[in-house]
Parts: sequence; C-alpha cells; structure tokens
Amino acid sequence: MKKKLLLEISVESLDAAAAAENGGADRIELCADLSVDGLTPDATLIRAARQRIQIPIFAMIRPHAGDFAYSSAGFAQMKKSIAAAKESGAHGLVFGILKPNRTVDIDRTRELVELAQPLPVTFHRAFDGCADLSQALEDVLRTGPSRILTSGGAPSAREGTANIAMLVAAAGERVTIIPGAGINAGNILQLATDTRAEEFHSGLSTMFSRQPTDYALFEKEVRAMAKVLSTLDPE
Repeated sequence: MKKKLLLEISVESLDAAAAAENGGADRIELCADLSVDGLTPDATLIRAARQRIQIPIFAMIRPHAGDFAYSSAGFAQMKKSIAAAKESGAHGLVFGILKPNRTVDIDRTRELVELAQPLPVTFHRAFDGCADLSQALEDVLRTGPSRILTSGGAPSAREGTANIAMLVAAAGERVTIIPGAGINAGNILQLATDTRAEEFHSGLSTMFSRQPTDYALFEKEVRAMAKVLSTLDPE
C-alpha cells in the first residue's frame, strides 16, 4: 500500500518549529544557523522544542560550516553532540561524513549511526557532494541510515529531478530518499509526481532569504505544501 506522503521542515527557532507544526508539517529538522545550511543545535533548544511541539524532531549534527570531511576533533565533537541530542530527547539525527576525495566515509559514518541507535539517522546533503551518486547510495546503505536527503546533486531538487527519481528507484525499500533544496508549494506537486518520493524536505529558502520573522506567513506556506501533498495521499 502506498504510504502517506510526509513533509519535513528545517527550522532554527522555537517559533518557526511551532509554525511548521501548525502548518501541517510531519517532522522538523532542528538546526542552528541555517544561513550556512545548518549546524548542531544547542541541547537547550532541543529540550525546549520537545516541550513546545508534538511532531518528531530530527537534530542536525554538524560541528562547523564548510565541507563534510572532518578532522579528528570534529569527529569527536559529533560523537558528543549525538550523545547530547539523544539525552535531550531528539527523535532522530541528521549527519553525513565524506572523505576528501568526495566519497562517503563509510567507517566513520557507520560508527556514528551505531552510536545514534536506537534513533533513526538521515544522511544529509553531504550526499550531493559525492562525484558518483549511484555509488554513494550503495556506500551510504552500508552505514545504516534510514533516510538520505538529496537534491540529486544539483543546486535544487527541481534541477536534480531525474537523479532523484533514479535514486528513489534504485533505493527501493532499502532506504528512504528525501528530495530537498528549493522546494515550495509551487513545485512540490510536480516533484512528487516525477520522483515518486514519499518524503519531502523544505526550509522555504526560496520564500524567505533567512529564517522567518513573519511566522504567520511561514505557517501559511508550510500549510500550502502540506495541502498539496495531502491530495496525493492514499485513500
């Protein structure tokens, strides 16, 4: 049976998290500093979000901006952040590690996935930095995440539609492929139709140049996306 289509919204504040939930989001990705595509949120923010909203919270684990090839110190910080996020009540975690040659760092990613258990893990858009997405899919699968967030290696999910569709088909039931980057109410229907994906990610960056301060408008835009997806849900 076809699954209900899910909408994940990335946020960096409690007010944005509440607006996303009110708008019909199924899950949030909680970050710090979305201006650099998200960093690890403070444990205090995770705990406060748990008290404020009811939908699942996936916490970003990313110690610094830039590339996704981490030093020993950066890797150690990620381990500490995973422990803190679990203790603070996160429902899932979001991270990814690459080698300098633009391939998945299988060993270190697997170590973090095991440390995250029993929480599910999303391998984030570090995936799009890989030179060979088909090989990257198989490499990520060896590390154990539940999901892969990707724009198909393109600047936006719409531009990467063909690659995302390929990844969804290749992944099958082994891992969930989540299209993300530049998704809004105006393009999510076509993207869902073309890729056959079942979960979608948006921070509404095409609508808001930075995290919103007009939370009513943010909620409205989330609701518009959720409404579109609801028309595609199974009976």
